[in-house]
Amino acid sequence: MKRFKSKEKCIIIGGGLAGLISSIDLKQRGYEVELIEKRRYPFHRVCGEFISNEVRPYLFSLGIFPHEINYVNIDQFILSSETGRFAQCRMQMGGLGISRYSLDHFLYTKALQNGVLFTEATVEEVVFEDSHFKVRLANSEERQAALVIGAFGKRSALDKRLNRAFMKERSAYMGIKWHMYAELPANTVALHHFRGGYAGLSRVEEGKVNFCYLTTGDVFRQYRDIDDMEAGLLRKNPHLDDFLSSATRAFEKPEVISQVSFAAKAAVEEHILMCGDAAGLIHPLCGNGMAMAIHSAMLACSEADRFLSGKVSRLEMERAYSRQWKKAFHTRLTFGKYAQKLMESPPLFAGAIRLATASPYLLKKAVGLSHGKPLLQRA
Repeated sequence: MKRFKSKEKCIIIGGGLAGLISSIDLKQRGYEVELIEKRRYPFHRVCGEFISNEVRPYLFSLGIFPHEINYVNIDQFILSSETGRFAQCRMQMGGLGISRYSLDHFLYTKALQNGVLFTEATVEEVVFEDSHFKVRLANSEERQAALVIGAFGKRSALDKRLNRAFMKERSAYMGIKWHMYAELPANTVALHHFRGGYAGLSRVEEGKVNFCYLTTGDVFRQYRDIDDMEAGLLRKNPHLDDFLSSATRAFEKPEVISQVSFAAKAAVEEHILMCGDAAGLIHPLCGNGMAMAIHSAMLACSEADRFLSGKVSRLEMERAYSRQWKKAFHTRLTFGKYAQKLMESPPLFAGAIRLATASPYLLKKAVGLSHGKPLLQRA
């Protein structure tokens, strides 16, 4: 079985959490790595900015735990209905409040220190032939690689190029994110329901609060703009009303993303290992997208190493990665789908809040279903 030389390149498309961490992991395993990202660091992303402690051991094993960033330790969870009724519990595992602006830039710096090559460009096309990939950039430059990891996020022009099934389904969801200066218990992540969506609040570094919410285009079109929607809809939840009444914005305008799809995706497409949101997006109410992106990077790099070192064939690598991905994430994705349906029905969600108020154990159990076990070390 062929063993690829370390000089043969691995290309990673997309520089979010999954892409950055994949680049560092593969580089530390001895492979040449190029990461192609169309935007220049640092920049903001629509994200809940809570990262479960399950990934701490893996980050430590790579030497990239973000000690330098003044992150916030979070171990309390509050869930409220649009009427203001709420339930709360302590999270068994807990996590960190940290902005993507700071974390992604930190990981970018670490990747550079590890020797990862960065190219600021848009990928137009990826073609697999004769056991290698040809990656064509928007400026007509071309790269070759033995392995490609697709970490290009929730929705990309490349998804359309690859004719991925989920692109045929129109998605109604949109996400909006602000950073605010406001009062919020430092150790708390809160999820507040409003008719047509829900908003997450958690503290990040520099005394800021991440205010990120999901709604639909149909709901948004009932209002003049984002300000009008926040005033006329979100503030009907007393907790959000209290928060917005005292908060001041750290952004001039919000980060917005539309056409957010939670449809099933394949973990491998045209021999590309999909990673992070490109492989599957968990409903944000589960608060675990960042940890899933990091976990998927670990799985992809482990299987890629077995292939590149000649231990398995490409087909065996692809099948193993697909199996490992499903084993790791199927339960929480399924839980997220049903939790989303529950939140989209105000009467059912109100009943769930009453139940969670009466039995905090049930809420704690539900939080646990959306998270995984600690990743002990690099596989």
